[in-house]
Amino acid sequence: MLSFELDPFQRTACEAVEDGHGVLVCAPTGAGKTVVGEFAVHLALAEGQKCFYTTPIKALSNQKYADLVARYDEDTVGLLTGDTSVNGDAPVVVMTTEVLRNMLYAGSSTLDGLGYVVMDEIHYLADRFRGAVWEEVILHLPDDVRLIGLSATVSNAEEFGDWLVEVRGDTTVVVDEHRPVPLWQHMMVDRRLMDLFAGEAKDGQLRINPQLLRRTEELSRHHVPFGRARTGGRRSPGVPRGVRFRPPSRPDVVERLDRSGLLPGIVFVFSRAGCDAAVDQCMRAGLRLNGPAEIDEARRIIDLRTADLPEADLAVLGYWEWRDALERGVASHHAGLLPAFKETVEELFVRGLVKVVFATETLALGINMPARTVVLERLVKFNGEAHVDLTPGEYTQLTGRAGRRGIDVEGHAVVLWQPGVDPKQVAGLASTRTYPLRSSFRPGYNMAVNLVQRLGAADARELLEQSFAQFQADRSVVGLARRIERNREALAGYAESMTCHLGNFAEYAALRRRINDREKALARQNTAARRARAAASLERLRRGDVIAVPAGRRSGLAVVLDPGLDSLGEPRPFVLTEDRWAGSLSVTDFPTPVETLGRMRLPKHVDHRSPRVRRDLASSLRNTGISAPPRGRRRSAPEEDTELASLRRALRAHPCHGCSDREVHARWAERYYRLEAENEQLERRVAGTTHSLARAFDRIRWLLRERGYLEADAAGEERVTAHGRRLARLYSESDLLAAECLRRDVWRGLGPAELAAVVSALVYESRRDTPGDTRIPSGPISEALMTMAQLWAELEDDERRHRLDRTREPDPGFAWPVYRWARGESLEQVLTAAEAAGQELSAGDFVRWCRQVIDLLDQLHDVVGGADPVGETARRAARSLRRGVVAMGTA
Repeated sequence: MLSFELDPFQRTACEAVEDGHGVLVCAPTGAGKTVVGEFAVHLALAEGQKCFYTTPIKALSNQKYADLVARYDEDTVGLLTGDTSVNGDAPVVVMTTEVLRNMLYAGSSTLDGLGYVVMDEIHYLADRFRGAVWEEVILHLPDDVRLIGLSATVSNAEEFGDWLVEVRGDTTVVVDEHRPVPLWQHMMVDRRLMDLFAGEAKDGQLRINPQLLRRTEELSRHHVPFGRARTGGRRSPGVPRGVRFRPPSRPDVVERLDRSGLLPGIVFVFSRAGCDAAVDQCMRAGLRLNGPAEIDEARRIIDLRTADLPEADLAVLGYWEWRDALERGVASHHAGLLPAFKETVEELFVRGLVKVVFATETLALGINMPARTVVLERLVKFNGEAHVDLTPGEYTQLTGRAGRRGIDVEGHAVVLWQPGVDPKQVAGLASTRTYPLRSSFRPGYNMAVNLVQRLGAADARELLEQSFAQFQADRSVVGLARRIERNREALAGYAESMTCHLGNFAEYAALRRRINDREKALARQNTAARRARAAASLERLRRGDVIAVPAGRRSGLAVVLDPGLDSLGEPRPFVLTEDRWAGSLSVTDFPTPVETLGRMRLPKHVDHRSPRVRRDLASSLRNTGISAPPRGRRRSAPEEDTELASLRRALRAHPCHGCSDREVHARWAERYYRLEAENEQLERRVAGTTHSLARAFDRIRWLLRERGYLEADAAGEERVTAHGRRLARLYSESDLLAAECLRRDVWRGLGPAELAAVVSALVYESRRDTPGDTRIPSGPISEALMTMAQLWAELEDDERRHRLDRTREPDPGFAWPVYRWARGESLEQVLTAAEAAGQELSAGDFVRWCRQVIDLLDQLHDVVGGADPVGETARRAARSLRRGVVAMGTA
């Protein structure tokens, strides 16, 4: 039984599930969508069926597993996250979406008896890196499995629901935009908390607080952004006069929120280093947010959560500083933290024992860590490639954490003001309600061989046509098709209007167009030829030559001071004219080739910057007796083009040439041809959009056939080869490259630590904002990595030829740390060595990358088997990595 009354949207969705429908629930963060997923769990158990609860990230899976175990028991609930396997045959299993995708492709017996699948954070299918997995699952689930999708608010929920109806059958779409806890928007301006909005205007739009606008405008006039250098002497244009603006310090922000009763809070910093620095600043400022009883309770939970940490690793992990901050009620949360640290922070925050968390945006995804207040330090974040503005959807996702249902009467979102931040921009982010869900689905190598193996090429193409990506593309085609049809109707009208009683005016108009096209082509040819002749004549000029500049302000005699020859470009002679101007000329100054009219003896060094030198040289030039040819000399007429002459004769001989309404008809004909060209362009767009995924699938198949992963049988049907069956079980961003390494025996003969180092290059990706340690252990590792790089280059050439997305280049930046760890060195030795080499590698990053290497090693062992030397080495390599902090929390 629930301890609270269901909201209308929750009741509607649960009734739909109970009636046997699939359901898509779109509601704001914190609205209680998970109640619908938990109801599906309840129904499955009541009906004696299985329910899989999928999430996009392991942390959310762990959290949901703990919630369901607390509600039921450990025998009823299991957990599968790739590196964790707990009771996988239970009737209720929480898992990451990738695990379910892999089960579907493998035809796992675990799917037997499956009645419900809950896909939490289903809007994650828009993720450009992993989003395809969600669509694969939706398309491959058996028809009798009911799908419950839980999504953040998206503006095209009906479109998404229409697609689900098309591919999954009867699906009820439930949309609720009401936040159960109202959210108030603020800006902190120079340590003063001000409301962003001041009620509604007459048109119903929210009105920006006029006091906020006045205050920010006043500060902008007297301050420059913090960190901008003060200009000496004269001010640069556009830089305001005044002192640097210093935003409130992070301890000041926290104390201001604490005084106003707005804690607990999450401060989004968008930088790992910034999050950790914020905690250090609060510690140095002596900030204490917990009382004695809270400190004791925090210590108890910390001890429980970190009991398995090796004593020898505590110092290098920064354990004591981290613990001290937690006891004071302050923490950071980002992907670089050790998993045990992150989980401890999450539990303490939910229990109210951590009052402020400095976090990157990864916290906004799904994890149950609501706060009373959310603070945004900036409205710009680094997306891995560039610093970009937050989108309205991202702003809503982040601020949606504010306001705890059943605890807070209202939530609060605070943006820190600094020069350059416009309250109108913040208001636009806060009031926009358009967050369309766009599919990122596209076929890949592993997907292609699995589809061919399960369905055959023809049925696989049909399945891809059913994807949400193609559904959205086809809907866009509908609008284009309507435009094309309207244009065709207009073309018929134009054709009627240009009808001529003397003959076929379309033929006559075509002749006119051909004449026009030929004249333009000849003009381009003549221009190019003239330019080439002029350039050649300029190349022949020498120092002291006297020439005539034919037109423009510099027309008249000139003497060449420097020929200006450049082997990489057109010549630009530097000249002095008779009116004392000195400068460079180009081919554009000469409509005809330049001629040398005479020569002048010049001094060895000519200082053209000296007015006296220019005056004397100009006088000497005028006294040479050379005169410029008269302007406007008649040019020889070019020979008549035979094709153009033939077209003109045909035009004059055409019956329509004598029509009195000829020019009226011609105007209609011109409109006809313009619209016809537009329609042809639209039709090309339609052709490029329709069946686009199936065509990409075909290009992948062609490449796979060339490389021996697919082949045609005697009947001409496509089938998967032995190498293809290996590829079908490799789930990696670099799946085909991994399969090629197996096929070419690149890893044969390597030891466990060496294999771990080499395999890491296929999963590791250096952070763009930090340098990586690219030193590679010499010997077999270096040789294997070089061979992998060569294979990648060959594969990239094939991908370019087939117009496919490129496989990411192997990154050896983690090879040395993982090699040392697999060899048995301590965490302190590994991280210290990485730091000494200039590599920024946190303990959390190290654990995360080690686990990804382990995952691929496990796949290699499963693919080739323990009897194969590489398979056995992969098993031993994975075992050597599963120790200490890397093994914590896994089973």
